[in-house]
Amino acid sequence: MRKALSVFVTVLALLIAMPTIAQSEKQIKKDIKDKAIKQARKEAKKLKKDGFNVAPGQMPMDKQIEATWIKRYETDDKGNKKWFVADARAVGETHSAAKLQAYEVAKVNLAGQIGTEVAGLIETNIANAQLNAEEAASVTETVATFKSIVGSKMGRTSTLFEADKTIGKNTEIFVTIAYSYDEAVNMAKDIIKKELKGKMKIQSEQLDTILDF
Repeated sequence: MRKALSVFVTVLALLIAMPTIAQSEKQIKKDIKDKAIKQARKEAKKLKKDGFNVAPGQMPMDKQIEATWIKRYETDDKGNKKWFVADARAVGETHSAAKLQAYEVAKVNLAGQIGTEVAGLIETNIANAQLNAEEAASVTETVATFKSIVGSKMGRTSTLFEADKTIGKNTEIFVTIAYSYDEAVNMAKDIIKKELKGKMKIQSEQLDTILDF
């Protein structure tokens, strides 16, 4: 009887908590959107003042920037960000040349963010994997290699914002692109796992610990 009563109380408590949890998630989304709108208005005002314009037929500048800032603020249930986001500007003699360069710079920025993030996560896990000095050095070397090749291994990025302005006979392009955090982490795990298995004999448990992020 006591056990049945205990189960009933637990279920009742969960049912009572559910609206609160839903309300909390709703409030978090609202707070993110409020922050994004505030940042977007400020940034759009500055860019327009600098002479930037979005292409005809595209969403208004402030709406594009708002969507960008939402992605900057979004986190998952573990507190990890959902997106790597990078800005870049480039000037070229033609629109296409400036655009190509801007996207390339932004992609390099993204690759740097991903490499640094993954290196930090693995560094935290090395001590927990109980590796010897040689093994730890090999892991560190592999991570360094990953950081140097991540740009070439990245999949397609998402364009969040693009604007341009004329500077004399040249064109300046401003872009913001994003890459999924989960996709980046999974890519890193696959690459590093293959590299480590080829370099050293490492136990599955140790490998799982190193890549537990």
